[in-house]
Amino acid sequence: MTAVDYLIIGGGLAGLSAAAALAPRGRVLVLEREEALGYHSSGRSAAMFEANYGPAPVQALSRASEAHHRAHGCLNPRGLLLVGRADQAARFEADCAELDLTQISVAAVCQMVPVLDPEQVKFAASHDAAQDLDADLLLQGFARELRAHGGDIRTRAAVTGLDRSTAGWQVSCGDDVITATTIINAAGAWADELAQMAGIAPIGLQPKRRSMARLPAPGGHDVTTWPMIMGVGESWYAKPDAGKLLVSPADADPVPPQDAYADDMVLAEGLARYEEMVTTPVTRVEHNWAGLRSFVADGVPVLGPDPAVASFVWCAGQGGYGVQSSPAAGRLIADLVTGQTPDIDATNVAALSPERLR
Repeated sequence: MTAVDYLIIGGGLAGLSAAAALAPRGRVLVLEREEALGYHSSGRSAAMFEANYGPAPVQALSRASEAHHRAHGCLNPRGLLLVGRADQAARFEADCAELDLTQISVAAVCQMVPVLDPEQVKFAASHDAAQDLDADLLLQGFARELRAHGGDIRTRAAVTGLDRSTAGWQVSCGDDVITATTIINAAGAWADELAQMAGIAPIGLQPKRRSMARLPAPGGHDVTTWPMIMGVGESWYAKPDAGKLLVSPADADPVPPQDAYADDMVLAEGLARYEEMVTTPVTRVEHNWAGLRSFVADGVPVLGPDPAVASFVWCAGQGGYGVQSSPAAGRLIADLVTGQTPDIDATNVAALSPERLR
């Protein structure tokens, strides 16, 4: 039998950021049912740091996370470029306002990214402050911080039972029974299933698939300095990666919790939307994959104790914002659990709370 103060179920960035923040405050154990940390969403993201991306509570978390990213060397210059066709003027203007982008000339953007087709690209805008975010470096940093404070991580550790008593929780995992004062539910797409196992009402979590293809550098160009390129309405995006180009249809198709894989038709449609805006056709896909981004109805993460059972803490529903917002989200969980004043303002704390869904 193992006894801990805080048992965190889920070894992605959501769970590990909370674990690292809680480790100086008590005994922490992380359980991850896969063979490696960050196996699902955290390891399959084309991670970027863009502070203007997402609803207001997400932006607050992202801005509060930036100092951590910089201090740990997780950010690198990239930039964001939005491109649109002649018939997309209204949506282009809306995207520029939402993301605080600066319009630039089509000539300038085609010089920046020489494969863009000036016959198709009629609107362009950019934001130089958007940066690459090294998700693996971030995740491994949280794991080191946790272990440095005496915390532990178990992989291949599936939870098979969750029972609550007046003394806390008893969690069955393999041959062990773990007792914990507090459970942090960071199970990603499976967070509602875990809650139901614990007798807690679900929050209406919906996993959505996001597909990705890795292409050779188009036309043999050096893509190293290219920005991330996004179609109007986030209808597709392309991002340089290790001399290659990652292209996504930016799909968000509802699926059950699963080890996600790319749908060939969805991927083909996304690649066609990308090809429409460039002069170099896609001739080969080197690799493709998919990940899950999980949302509740209002699209805002769910962070904090369950209103009915305070010792069951939600760290779920991060959507497409979980990587960039994870340092502040983990600190918020730790502060709420230990009764400290969060560094996020009260309005946004309330907007993130599970209470809004009950």
